[in-house]
Amino acid sequence: MTPSPDPRSRVTPDGTRHDAGTESLLSTTSTSDAIRPTQRTWSIGELARHFDVTTRTIRFYEQEGLLHPERRGQTRVYRDKDRVRLKLTLRGKRLGFSLAEIREVVDLYDAADGGGEKQLTRLLGILSEKREGLERQLRDLTAMQRELDDVETRAREALVRLSGDSES
Repeated sequence: MTPSPDPRSRVTPDGTRHDAGTESLLSTTSTSDAIRPTQRTWSIGELARHFDVTTRTIRFYEQEGLLHPERRGQTRVYRDKDRVRLKLTLRGKRLGFSLAEIREVVDLYDAADGGGEKQLTRLLGILSEKREGLERQLRDLTAMQRELDDVETRAREALVRLSGDSES
């Protein structure tokens, strides 16, 4: 029995199915800027619920230039490209990327000419920098833990000595 397709997936006019959740920071597939009649749109509330974030968070990312929704009067209309950009942004934040790093990778995602190779190369550079930072933090935490262990041992020894002195 084959699993039923994700209800959030979509099928493009050429018959290609795009499953929800398949885009990643490694994705090099760009969504066309062209407005197609079959292209799904989302309200800010729908995106907020889908990604479990607040509408304020989405507006913040818009202010930061990471999202570019269309406007219909006072209403924001988000397209596939915005949804992918939001997903990449949220994933980048979870991985500890700065907004500037996220913007760089997401902007490369949108680049038409060679964006895939540039995106992956820059992403690898950012990942390497993040890994080095985490390794440095881990070394610092390990050293701090050794210091705490040493202080704890000396405090326990001093307490034993004090207890022994009071018994005499």
